[in-house]
Amino acid sequence: MIMSDLPVALLVNVKGQAMKKLLSTREVAEYLGVNEKMVYTLVSEKGLPASKVTGKWVFPLHLVDAWVEANTLNYPTRALDNESVHPRLIALAGSNDLLLEKTVALFNRSFQDFLAVFANLGSMGGLRALRRDLCHIATSHMLQDDGTDYNFEFANQECNQVPVMVNFCRREQGFMLQPGNPKGISGIHDLKNSGIRIVNRSIGTGTRHLFDREAKKSGIDPETIAGYHNEVNSHIEVGLEILRGRADMGLGIRPVAGLLGLDFIPLRWERYDLLIARGRFFDKPVQYFLGILQETEFKEIAASLDGYDVASAGKMVYPQ
Repeated sequence: MIMSDLPVALLVNVKGQAMKKLLSTREVAEYLGVNEKMVYTLVSEKGLPASKVTGKWVFPLHLVDAWVEANTLNYPTRALDNESVHPRLIALAGSNDLLLEKTVALFNRSFQDFLAVFANLGSMGGLRALRRDLCHIATSHMLQDDGTDYNFEFANQECNQVPVMVNFCRREQGFMLQPGNPKGISGIHDLKNSGIRIVNRSIGTGTRHLFDREAKKSGIDPETIAGYHNEVNSHIEVGLEILRGRADMGLGIRPVAGLLGLDFIPLRWERYDLLIARGRFFDKPVQYFLGILQETEFKEIAASLDGYDVASAGKMVYPQ
């Protein structure tokens, strides 16, 4: 694995890790064979996992070990991992998406000697699977707290190295409503009306993160919203709950609203990315999957659905 630019100090929350051994600055310096001054440089410039407790730096030993392994040069050839055991398999995990599902199917039709599979784990679940080398590609659309970008903050927190990011699409997020909008809903502020019931996505999904953010911006305590804990696993399931009359509204993507004939109030266009571990980027199935994004058939599929923009599909977001 090639050692390259690492994020500024990754501060690790050690809550709940009381049983894990913590090293002092002196101890971690001895462990790594460097002087104490170099330890501070590794924290600030190379992302050595650390946390401040009562003003002093502590270093979780298990995370230090993981950091060293992640930044090892000339790493031995993998003998028993997914690349050697299943060289024709590409595993994707993370945020679900209608166009992504169709692209996986297109890949499997186009490359019959390979197999693409997808695990719907939500954006954060995909990043965690990527960190543990359980997938080749994580799919994510996590809006950062400042609202200006996607995925970087969360990739920094979850991964020892910022993965390669390639755009898959831009897609329109908004509120799906029952056909004809019988309750006259105009936006999230209407949720202050106790007569409106929502359907929600699970914790760890980019859509749930966006909903909570918008609710708080509108001065609404999410816990007071009827249906807030009615959680489903996909955008399609959100739409079906609304179509069946079990909810009045739910946050989701325009393509699903169009597919199901639901009303839709647009909220924002979001960037939906493919995040790839640096050591996996040049794996053959990964490159074949990225190549699909330049094909005419992929673009035609996207054009047949409302709410997608694939003008930047396949373009590298990071590193630039």
